[in-house]
Amino acid sequence: MTNPSKPWLQSYPEGVPDDVNISAYSSLVEMFEESFARYPNRNACEYMGKFFTYREIDFYSKNFAAYLQTLGLEPGSRVAVMLPNIVQFQIAMLGILRAGFVVVNVNPLYTSRELEYQLKDSGATAMIILENFAHVYQQIAGIVPLKKLIVTSLGEMIGFKGKVVDFVVRKVKKAVPAWDVPHDTFKGVLSKGSRSHLLKPNSSLDDIAFLQYTGGTTGVAKGAILLHRNILANVFQTELWLEPGLRNRSVDQLVFLCALPMYHIFALTACALFGMRKGGLLIFVPNPRDMDGFIKLLDTHPNINIFPGVNTLFNALVHRPAFLKVKLPNLLVTIGGGMAVQKVVADEWQKITGVPIAEGYGLSETSPVACVNTPLISSFTGTIGLPVPGTEVLILDDAGVEVPFGTPGEIAIRGPQVMAGYWNKPDDTKHVMTSDGFFKSGDIGVMNEQGYTKIVDRKKDMIVVSGFKVFPNELEEVISKMPGVLECAAIGVPNDESGEAVKIFIVKSNPNITEEDVAEYCKKEFTNYKRPRFIEFRADLPKTNVGKILRRELRNK
Repeated sequence: MTNPSKPWLQSYPEGVPDDVNISAYSSLVEMFEESFARYPNRNACEYMGKFFTYREIDFYSKNFAAYLQTLGLEPGSRVAVMLPNIVQFQIAMLGILRAGFVVVNVNPLYTSRELEYQLKDSGATAMIILENFAHVYQQIAGIVPLKKLIVTSLGEMIGFKGKVVDFVVRKVKKAVPAWDVPHDTFKGVLSKGSRSHLLKPNSSLDDIAFLQYTGGTTGVAKGAILLHRNILANVFQTELWLEPGLRNRSVDQLVFLCALPMYHIFALTACALFGMRKGGLLIFVPNPRDMDGFIKLLDTHPNINIFPGVNTLFNALVHRPAFLKVKLPNLLVTIGGGMAVQKVVADEWQKITGVPIAEGYGLSETSPVACVNTPLISSFTGTIGLPVPGTEVLILDDAGVEVPFGTPGEIAIRGPQVMAGYWNKPDDTKHVMTSDGFFKSGDIGVMNEQGYTKIVDRKKDMIVVSGFKVFPNELEEVISKMPGVLECAAIGVPNDESGEAVKIFIVKSNPNITEEDVAEYCKKEFTNYKRPRFIEFRADLPKTNVGKILRRELRNK
């Protein structure tokens, strides 16, 4: 008999349980150490044509962990990782956890202002950074000192080819601005760690594994506290959910395409961690924006089985003539997340690859997977699918009361993957958590009688650019500090490339400031996806009686 309070269970594929059990593990570390022991001779990662086995990732991450323990950091200390998708990310991330510390993922494209905030808020005591961005930290080194800075390069771990890569990046492309700050090299740290003994930390499922920064629903960046149990549960939920689509596969080892940035929660769980759980091969793509290089990589990897992506990536690919010639005969599952997948893009993707996009939904606060379509779908559904095992979803009105099927309301989520709260922000935590443990997402959705949910709107004014959250509050606060700006308001406008783009409305206090002045100012203050693509000067802004700017009216004009 169908559980009336969990209508989605009636729609579950055969063999998928309604709950998840992680009691066999005492920490996330146990899970990937199990994979190290089970698949030592398998290739774990491919990066720039070089393969690393599970034994090597085990060895390097263990040495990295041992080195971190020599720094005299307290158990539970936060260590920041500011790297793109390179093998050093995987080694450092696993090593931090093995040492008993907390991973703080940082977007490597952050400006010094954004980096300063995250390092201060998290209390990170050490950081691993790519040399291309070391100058960004140098600008704030006097304000946010670290016990240890570890700097690496794109080619440091791949031998002679790496030396060539680094020469081209530094001297030809001139992609490494001058920097000078005390540091250790990544290989130097691994060498020191190899001479130390790793003390196994007394980790538990209730220890913090990650501080995953998100704007949440208010616009002030907050660290979602993700415990070992949260991430472990989500990896196993993902495994249970995808199993029917992988059940009859004829491949010996699953191959995961890691094109989405692994500092983002979607790829962190779906690729970096779930991939290792399955004994998979992770294909690292450091720069998927190099579309020609990316398509060439796809063309030489017909063995790819799992392809997580976002709408903008799928859209860019299907509009490239070169992609039409790419053959992916072993593709089993395409997962779309991070932002809404558009039907026209999904249909085109399926026409080219033969595989539908299974759209999912989640947030940093839910580790991230909350709902996904089953990989058994025959075509794109236009919904975010069903809650994964052990997860409950309610649709609530403004008073927190559950609404009937077909009625829009706020999506609320309860399950073992829901965060423990926001780092050092108890009031914000209280604001988003109900008394019975549901996380209020700030997104508006509609559930049907089969348990499928469709996103219809966002409760807040959040802008989503290529899957990344941009919050008007932050933009307005910073841009309003620019000399010559009286007041401003930011909104999202539709954009074919990125889903949405930022538009800023400005009332001048100095009539001489120009669009170019504003663009130059924003370039210094914001990472690329947050920068306004459109700038409009106005004589005034629409406001309520109490002076609150009405962004809604700006959107409707």
